[in-house]
Amino acid sequence: MDCHANATMSKPPTRFPQINPDTKAARLKRLRVFSRLLDKAIPIPGTNVGIGLDPILGLLPVGGDFLGVLLAAYIVLEAARLGASQSTLGKMFINIAIDAFVGVIPVLGDIFDIAWTANERNIKLLEEHLQAPHQRRKADSWFVFVILAGLLILAVGVVAFVIIVLKLLWGNLTGS
Repeated sequence: MDCHANATMSKPPTRFPQINPDTKAARLKRLRVFSRLLDKAIPIPGTNVGIGLDPILGLLPVGGDFLGVLLAAYIVLEAARLGASQSTLGKMFINIAIDAFVGVIPVLGDIFDIAWTANERNIKLLEEHLQAPHQRRKADSWFVFVILAGLLILAVGVVAFVIIVLKLLWGNLTGS
C-alpha cells in the first residue's frame, strides 16, 4: 500500500457530503419550466400573453382552483428547500392567496389568472432571494410548515366557498 492511499484511508469521512452548486441551478430551471407550464404554456399569437394550466384548471368547477393552489404550493415547497427566507415565502403565499381568492369568481377570475401569473411572480421572488442569500435568513421548518398548512387550508377553503355559493344559488333557483 502506498503512502498516499494510507493517508486517504486515515482521514475521517466528512460529516456532510459536498452539495454540488449546480443542484440549485437545475432545481431553479425545473421550477421555471413548471411555473411557465402553469402560467404561460400556450402563447397567444401577436401578444406577450400566454395561457397556462392554472387558468385552464380554474375553468373546472370546484376542483380547478383547489388543484391550482396545490400546484403552486409545490413551488413554495421547493423555494423553502432552496433556502428561501420567511419574507420571500410570505410574499409567495400572498401571491397564491390573491390568485385563489379572485380565481373563484366565474369568468373574471379566469381572466385575472391569465394576467396575474402568481407562479411566475413567485419564481421571480425566489430568483431575487437566490441572488442575495447572505442578506436574508433561511425560513425555519416551523414557518415552512405553517405556510404549507395555510396553503392547504386555502385550497380547501376555496372549494368550500364554491360549494356554499353553488348550494345557495341552487336553492334560490329551485326555491328549496
